Amino acid sequence: MLVNGKSYQTIWMDESDETRIRYINQQVLPFEFRIEDMLSSKDSFDMIKTMKVRGAPLIGVTAAFGIYLACLEARQQHEPLDYIREQAVLIKDARPTAVNLAYAVDRMMEKIEKSADLEQMIRNAREEALKILKEELNASYMIGEHGLELIRKISDRKKDKPVNILTHCNAGWLACIDYGTATSPIYRAFDEKIPVHVWVDETRPRNQGARLTAWELGQHGVPHTVIVDNAGGHLMQKGLVDIVITGSDRTTRRGDVANKIGTYLKALAARDNDIPFYVALPSSTIDFTIVSGMGEITIEERDKDEVRMMEGSSGSILQSVLIMPEDSPVSNYGFDITPARLVTGLITEKGIIKALESEIMKMFERVE
Repeated sequence: MLVNGKSYQTIWMDESDETRIRYINQQVLPFEFRIEDMLSSKDSFDMIKTMKVRGAPLIGVTAAFGIYLACLEARQQHEPLDYIREQAVLIKDARPTAVNLAYAVDRMMEKIEKSADLEQMIRNAREEALKILKEELNASYMIGEHGLELIRKISDRKKDKPVNILTHCNAGWLACIDYGTATSPIYRAFDEKIPVHVWVDETRPRNQGARLTAWELGQHGVPHTVIVDNAGGHLMQKGLVDIVITGSDRTTRRGDVANKIGTYLKALAARDNDIPFYVALPSSTIDFTIVSGMGEITIEERDKDEVRMMEGSSGSILQSVLIMPEDSPVSNYGFDITPARLVTGLITEKGIIKALESEIMKMFERVE
């Protein structure tokens, strides 16, 4: 996607140095556009843990590159495979909710465990990490292909008046490799000259909507408006939302969706106002090992200072300020569960399906 008119991905291998992975640091956006280097498996863990990179697909690719770098580091270790296994456990524990993290690490380790020697491990790890990256990129593109038709139908019905789309958090290209999940259909529609307008939830407490989604939509020229998280229901009541599209950090085999805290409330408001609520996700975000989102998905509880403090820019300096009584208790759940019954459909790289176990398992050829 575009930054100052130039195309970027969120993460890539340096063409001149295969020991260096480059990525966009999301901690400093939108105030600064900064490309940094990932040089070690520990860097991978730190990037995911501190949310320099975030979004389920991007977390998975970052983890895959982290395992590849662990293989390079293993050249200096007495027991190379044991070292790689240790790093895999560490990286896997960086964040608990997004399934892509464990999926990518397990997939990398399966390739590595089958390798004959360390040099083959390195070659296989490099190949597999780049393959995972390409698959996520292609999945995001195809999500846009399928989701575009939903927006086109609404546009035809509205006789080319702008289609108002509400999204939550950042499920844009910054959360993926390119295109995004929830935003991929939006970018496709915009590029097809279909008039669209996006309501962007600010998404407290880290403001991924206000800081990231608004920034990337603006860079691409997509009309949008930032709103406070609790304004969505009001806009729906006023007939100012045609469709809600969010992303997912983990979706169960029956269609329950774990996503950024506040997604469930948007789904309830959409249901009450007869507005379609879609979830856009690649198949790598579906956890086929679990049925129910309630009780089977670990909900991450994050640092209380994310709620206590608000970060912003003063000139060229990023600073945090206290926005509440210092001694008040704080709870900071990072995600919530939207039950499948509230989801109109899942937009995947293979097509749009209902949030039903039978359709999910059939679409992805899972027979058990």
